[in-house]
Amino acid sequence: MNKNVLLLFVPLLFLISSCGVYSLNGGSVGSLKTVNVMFFENVAPLVVNNLSQSFTQALQDRIRNQTRLSTVRGDADATFEGRITGYTIAPTVLPAANSSTAPIANTNRLTITVSVKYTNSLDPKLSFEQSFSRYQDYQGDIGTKEQTLIQAINVQLTEDIFNKAFANW
Repeated sequence: MNKNVLLLFVPLLFLISSCGVYSLNGGSVGSLKTVNVMFFENVAPLVVNNLSQSFTQALQDRIRNQTRLSTVRGDADATFEGRITGYTIAPTVLPAANSSTAPIANTNRLTITVSVKYTNSLDPKLSFEQSFSRYQDYQGDIGTKEQTLIQAINVQLTEDIFNKAFANW
């Protein structure tokens, strides 16, 4: 029995590895070999000093870690460019238990919005221009939590962008 399973499994491994364009995370880069992730400028009304750098780096890291693409500057098979267009902090208001009292805000919401233009020069029909927005709720003052919240939102945003570009979601 084990020998039969092995005989079926080994050819399957060769078949999967020979394709070379699919990864186990669901991303397909096709015949792309290079990608250029340009710097995402922060043009949001509320500016955080390191947000542009941390978002751009997070997107580069996701692509580097989940594809076989080489990151280059200048001409590339695919290019990501855009800007951070929104950075907002707003209370999340919950209705008060007693309808005669005012609503209370026990959490706040940090939302980041990124406008992305993805250009696939080898297959232009896969190119897109779209805004992506994600948020994290938190309690209390944002001061000590801000960088952790930004990191968590960057993970979500880069996953959405990666999936749109390489998983056709």
